[in-house]
Amino acid sequence: MISKPFSFLAACMTAASFVTCATAGDLPPDNPFASPSPLVFQTPQFDRIRDEHFRPAFLEGMRLQLAEMDAITAQTAEPTFENTITAIEKSGALLTRVRNVFSNLTSSHKNDALQAIETELAPLQAAHSDNILLNRSLFARVSSLWDRREQLGLTTEQQEVLKQHYEGFVRAGARLTDEQQVRIRALNEKISLLETKFEEHLLALLKERSVVVDSVAELDGMSELDISAAAEIAKARGLSGKFILEISNTTRVPILTSLNNRALRQRVWEASAYRGLGRDGGVDNRPLVLELAKLRAERAQLLGFDSHAAFKLQNQMAQTPAAARKMLTDLAPGVMERVRQEARDLEQMVRASGATHELAPWDWEYYAEKLRKARFDVDESQVKPYFELNSVLENGVFHTMNLLHGVQFRERTDLPIFHPDVRVFDVLEKDGTRIGLFFFDPFRRETKRGGAWMSSFVDQSGLLRERPVVVNTLNIPRPGAGEPALVSFDNVVTLFHEMGHGLHGLFSDVTYPSVAGTNTPRDFVEFPSTFQEDWAIQPAILANYARHYKTGERIPAELLERVVKASRFNQGFDTLEYLSAAILDLEWHSLTPDQVPADVEAFEAATLKKYGVHHPAVPPRYRTSYFAHIWSGGYSSSYYAYIWSEVLAADAFAFMQQQGGATAVNGEKFRREVLSKGSSRDPMESYKAFRGAAPTVEGLLIRRGLK
Repeated sequence: MISKPFSFLAACMTAASFVTCATAGDLPPDNPFASPSPLVFQTPQFDRIRDEHFRPAFLEGMRLQLAEMDAITAQTAEPTFENTITAIEKSGALLTRVRNVFSNLTSSHKNDALQAIETELAPLQAAHSDNILLNRSLFARVSSLWDRREQLGLTTEQQEVLKQHYEGFVRAGARLTDEQQVRIRALNEKISLLETKFEEHLLALLKERSVVVDSVAELDGMSELDISAAAEIAKARGLSGKFILEISNTTRVPILTSLNNRALRQRVWEASAYRGLGRDGGVDNRPLVLELAKLRAERAQLLGFDSHAAFKLQNQMAQTPAAARKMLTDLAPGVMERVRQEARDLEQMVRASGATHELAPWDWEYYAEKLRKARFDVDESQVKPYFELNSVLENGVFHTMNLLHGVQFRERTDLPIFHPDVRVFDVLEKDGTRIGLFFFDPFRRETKRGGAWMSSFVDQSGLLRERPVVVNTLNIPRPGAGEPALVSFDNVVTLFHEMGHGLHGLFSDVTYPSVAGTNTPRDFVEFPSTFQEDWAIQPAILANYARHYKTGERIPAELLERVVKASRFNQGFDTLEYLSAAILDLEWHSLTPDQVPADVEAFEAATLKKYGVHHPAVPPRYRTSYFAHIWSGGYSSSYYAYIWSEVLAADAFAFMQQQGGATAVNGEKFRREVLSKGSSRDPMESYKAFRGAAPTVEGLLIRRGLK
């Protein structure tokens, strides 16, 4: 997942970073945001940054950027690309500095002070965006360039930058009447407040819905390391002698695979699946969701679109909700048939165990793990000792990036960090030249939202002579004191996935920051990351990092083979829980304001049945009340992008295997044609430049074990 900070261009792209060397006129010099950081690549001065620095830096940053926009419109010279578009690209240095740090901290290490600032600033940032994108004089200059674009002699990248700026103004409402613009401003302010509130609620829910267990006997089936970690969490919350099982950001909770106590499994699953519904007087996200759906639908109609989904997908690869929906529903029949077969297999396991109960959602992963073990003789507790976090990172992820791209990751401890868990690495070319910096923040904590994502503190730009500083954030369960961090194979794959995003930012090689790195359409941005996942199960690579944490012995070849085969197991379940969530997203955002229902849960159930993706034991990966991607994470109408991108990734990976696999030649071509380009040209052109042809779905079906 990509997590990008607010940008005034957020209406037309994922984010844009604008960094110049200007200083902040009215900001005290002791504020660390007042001038560019003197540290390498302008990495933030976390040892100096305090909560009280953010608010004044934001306010001054917005004031300065509006002054820069006024200077652009005050020019008497005819608009040129340089005096208008390049000037916009260079604007907002202070705002970018503070926004990039603030966005990352409010996601990964939020406290009450930051939350209060976030709530206060949300409407101000929305208004700031509107003050730029609804500026008629500024739009007139951009529009003049757009009308004369064929005569300007622009490079391919400049053409794309101009196109995105022009469309950004139009999509924000620059051509609306004054009265309509007043309404757009009000809608944007309200939407930003609700999105911020939803994000706050999610963090509260992770703690609210944690399951407290009184005795170790109830944890039968869990490993000693997991039990120790649960005890440590309880102790940290003042519950010594008890145990706390934390829920994940998804509906499924990994610990369900090992809990023998069915009643406790049900408690854990329900704690996850029913969050945000206001049960037992807890946090209720349903009013937020319904209001967001209505406001987004109204805004889309005001901008001339049938729905929010139509608005969001216009400038994506899919282009229309119908195209995205068709891809999902075309997969549904085959996936449902696989799920029904998997369910029959699990029901047999239930009966074989002597139980008589029906297969429930809290049973699926438990019995699936038993079936996986029986079918492939792979036990998670047997495998985990070979997946020690540091080995996976250095001997797996970093090793693979070296094979493909020749880069090295060299840890350094001389730079300030925002939490003791964080590690920092120089990223180096073969000749030792620094590419950028990589921050790594692996462990779950109460101040961090769920999930895994990549973001950046500094984006690459040739125009601004900036090198990238990126961060990968995960939620791996923290081990007990003195214990090794042994990770699940799912987390292994996540490490490779997020590094794919990281490389997309690190290898960016464009001139203009608005098209750099991961600033691409949502249904393309997950392609480079998903592509990297499959290296995790390549036998030669897996054998290099899968070493027993005590003995250092490599994972036995026979066990390795079973692990790889088992990774294709349960794909019907995995695919269906994703499909149902993606369909829910599109359905919510295809509504008109009048069509938004009053009952969230009834709408969910009706939608899943309508599209043939309902199965009583396989809930959506995210239910509406905690679907962070679409309500606060920037993926509204775009959750389908993961599988759309997976089509590209599976096809590209199969092609690279045909060309010799993890070779420097293949890696260099992927870096040159895909990773370095951002959105400086049409994404499909980048794909074809690497692959030589458009993708087919064949690789996806094989990748998911559906063919």
